[in-house]
Amino acid sequence: MVHAHELCSSLQNAFRVRRQRIAVPHTTANLGILSVLLRNGFITSMYRGTVDEPDPLAFLDAGVAQRRIWVDLKYREERPVLNAMELVSKPSKAVLMDLDALRLICSGRRTQGVKPLRMGEIAIVRTKNQEHEWVEAREALQLNLGGEIICRAR
Repeated sequence: MVHAHELCSSLQNAFRVRRQRIAVPHTTANLGILSVLLRNGFITSMYRGTVDEPDPLAFLDAGVAQRRIWVDLKYREERPVLNAMELVSKPSKAVLMDLDALRLICSGRRTQGVKPLRMGEIAIVRTKNQEHEWVEAREALQLNLGGEIICRAR
């Protein structure tokens, strides 16, 4: 099983060495986190593919172990757009927040040991809603959904 901390470290390491594109294992968690990062402008694009190449047709024929998500990283004036990603919920301790707690961290107040969000920073939330399973914390507030805070990016 692939955990969110592996995605966070892979993205940070790729940005540090100025890679243009990386491949990460194809899981629903990685797909959900990357789609939130794409919607918020931290990455340029993402494609399904295999270990060898970002080819959607080859993805369909590949086995589960060979499937990858290819991510095009985003830079502005030679500097990475994504400066840091850190895990909030850990495999041993999930950080669950209701609407009131999410409202606090989005409005600049600390709660449940989680620091408030700063300007340009997002928190990725996994909700129980099937239609909106992976959302940013501010989106979760608008949709009146609480959930588990997985990670934060700035």
